[in-house]
Amino acid sequence: MSFDLTSQTDHRPWPLPDGPWTMRQSWRDLLFAHWPLPVAAVRPLVPPAFGIDAFAGEAWISIVPFRMADVRPARLPALPWLSAFPELNVRTYVTAPGPTGVKPGVFFFSLDAANPVAVAIARRFFHLPYYRAAIRLDEDARAIRYASLRTHPHAAPARFEARYAPTGGIEPARRGTLDHWLAERYCLYTTDARGRPYRAEIHHAPWPLQAAEAEIVENTVAAAGGVTLPDMAPRLHFSRRLDVLVWPLRPLTA
Repeated sequence: MSFDLTSQTDHRPWPLPDGPWTMRQSWRDLLFAHWPLPVAAVRPLVPPAFGIDAFAGEAWISIVPFRMADVRPARLPALPWLSAFPELNVRTYVTAPGPTGVKPGVFFFSLDAANPVAVAIARRFFHLPYYRAAIRLDEDARAIRYASLRTHPHAAPARFEARYAPTGGIEPARRGTLDHWLAERYCLYTTDARGRPYRAEIHHAPWPLQAAEAEIVENTVAAAGGVTLPDMAPRLHFSRRLDVLVWPLRPLTA
């Protein structure tokens, strides 16, 4: 499939960033599991450079199991030992100022991945809290079975095990809805070891979301990052595939 995605931009909340994109990826067999939390519970967990983004007064935490595919730098082929691996993210929703106004994005508490080379590269060059993990992802005719065990040296123990599947057809989220607010994010935020804030822009088509069901058997990945999830069923969505372009990490300026 072609990765020439830059011709489809009408859905974006701001124009494509200046300069060329440097990486492309494909996110496959993905589950969104979302929980609301009070803003006051999330604020101490996020660097002060970023504002907590809220919907109807509530912050949100999301756990996202999926598999990476076709990960490659621009103009280079995929590498079998680097370009495909399962991943598990824990994230929340934040804002930071940009040249054209405040930009909403995501902030990651953790990213577990079953590829030690990819983990090392992401930690070094993207300042992201990636951790090595042993992850198993299997699919049969009924559902995807996903199990992750963090193996990173000296990291907080973290496990996640679930069975999930789509239950409906593709329905892109409508603007102004919670589902659109949760899914349609076009940058990520992070800080380096000295606490300096950064932004990386991304681009993709509108999310091809589907209603989903999930049985979460074990989940300690949020708690490993200091997040206490509420005792309630999460809001769920599934996506079979989304192709993504990534721009370089850039420092935020005052």
